[in-house]
Amino acid sequence: MDFDQIVNGIPLIFVVMGLVELAKAFGAQGKLLTGLSFAIGLVVGVLYQLSLFMPANFAEWFGAVVFGLALGLVASKVYDAFKSASASALK
Repeated sequence: MDFDQIVNGIPLIFVVMGLVELAKAFGAQGKLLTGLSFAIGLVVGVLYQLSLFMPANFAEWFGAVVFGLALGLVASKVYDAFKSASASALK
């Protein structure tokens, strides 16, 4: 599974990361921010799958949810990796 899905020229992972940064600007921090990145990735991933086709059976719905879960996990781990890298660079 790759995560290079692009909507109108914008990779979804960047959309998720941008929304996480917006939540950060509103005061979210720590584990809440990691959870938000997961939740945002989940919602964006499922919505992306729904934009491609409306699932008609359980298997298709399950696939859409698994894609959203995977995007959420990738987004939260990418956020953690950037946070760790930036903390290391500041030392």
